[in-house]
Amino acid sequence: MNAETGKPRRPGPGDTDDLWKRDEVESPCVKLCALHPVEGICVGCLRTRDEIGRWSLMSQAERRAVMLTLAARAPRLRKRRGGHDGRV
Repeated sequence: MNAETGKPRRPGPGDTDDLWKRDEVESPCVKLCALHPVEGICVGCLRTRDEIGRWSLMSQAERRAVMLTLAARAPRLRKRRGGHDGRV
């Protein structure tokens, strides 16, 4: 209630913050979506096609399990694929 007018107060920009905060595992998506043709993982977030597709259906425990595997996948995309340095 607005103390001056006695009318209900309109919500302000910060009033809904708590409404949208959830205790869930955030998506690792970095908006750089492309599946590596050999490794089969996204070059941005390192998830597999199946993990990306199922993310919204996964439980928090499943999401945490996926998140724990992502760092170990990164070296799979850092292998040298050729080019000038590969020929020298």
